[in-house]
Amino acid sequence: MKKIIEDFIQKESSSGILLIIATILALMMNNSFMSGVYQTFLHIPIEVRISALHLDKTLLHWVNDGLMVIFFFLIGLEVKRETLEGHLSTLKQAALPGIAAVGGMAIPAVIYLAFNIGDPIAVNGWAVPCATDIAFALGVLSLLGKRVPISLKIFLLALAIIDDLGAIVIIAVFYTSQLSMASLAVAGVALAALIILNLLGVTKKTPYFLIGVILWVAVLKSGVHATLAGVALAFTIPLYGKRKNENGEFESPLKELEHSIHPWVAFFILPVFAFVNAGVNLSGMSINQMFGPVPLGIMLGLFLGKQLGVFGFSWLAIKLKVARLPEQSNWMQLYGVSILTGIGFTMSLFILTLAFEDDSLFQYTDKLAILLGSLMSGVIGYLVLRIFKPHTNQTS
Repeated sequence: MKKIIEDFIQKESSSGILLIIATILALMMNNSFMSGVYQTFLHIPIEVRISALHLDKTLLHWVNDGLMVIFFFLIGLEVKRETLEGHLSTLKQAALPGIAAVGGMAIPAVIYLAFNIGDPIAVNGWAVPCATDIAFALGVLSLLGKRVPISLKIFLLALAIIDDLGAIVIIAVFYTSQLSMASLAVAGVALAALIILNLLGVTKKTPYFLIGVILWVAVLKSGVHATLAGVALAFTIPLYGKRKNENGEFESPLKELEHSIHPWVAFFILPVFAFVNAGVNLSGMSINQMFGPVPLGIMLGLFLGKQLGVFGFSWLAIKLKVARLPEQSNWMQLYGVSILTGIGFTMSLFILTLAFEDDSLFQYTDKLAILLGSLMSGVIGYLVLRIFKPHTNQTS
């Protein structure tokens, strides 16, 4: 288990570097003579037609509705593993990150709504500052080395996984367009078939993927966001099979898939997503626009809301003896990690694409607000953790 966690953290940390490079490259291209090339690239039409099935989308939409399904599939695998045998498998282990995650989603939403409650369009973005980008957050922690105890890294990892699960629920409940009952029926049959495969103990991956493709197309056509198909598929993958490997351990289809998919997500899918979504065009944008209710709600939601929610709810849980302060850490270190949860980036950008279908609705100030709020959270969180070193656990 320790090796799985270390490998996970290392890959997420390395992915953070690629995300930064992809974001800078996108910003440079869309704010230079290459802007036309960048925009043309995003809107390349890609069409797939098989008999009556017709999918016609731009490259941008294929990334957001197609590649990101694999990202959410990985999240589903991680959630299932952590829930069944990892750091969320017992109430005692899940208490602190679970309570902290609830605070980290609730307070940013309240802050955003406080600025935008009177605007029926802007109010749709309430969930944008609720997310945490695990790759960037763990990337910052990796820069601090042994200054941050492993218990806090596990806390952040568990919190981010619960945070992702919360984002999945939010997408399913609040960002679903007009439904197609016929497509939902097909999706239901596909999901039932996947569950039957699981109950029958089928461990071969091919049947799951074939039915998974049908599930994805049906969900894509249903009005429910296609990424949820990835999560549903992941939950049906068996954690353990009936056969043992050469080491005498039961084979794990779920862990094998998680291990093989993770590098593709970390080093290809997320950087590509960042490249096509983070290229904010700054021309004509003024400082005054950044003080509008939408960008201000997002920035303050990420930078202030996340740290207040995560640290405040954690403090309350520890004081009420529902949970304990992570081992070998102190209050200021917990606060530093709480600040890092304000790095929303990829997840915030993704929810933004669902909240506002017209990405120019607020002159791209909403996207820039995500970048600035995440940047402030990363820098300040790093400085706090750099200054306050770990020492003996304090619970009062």
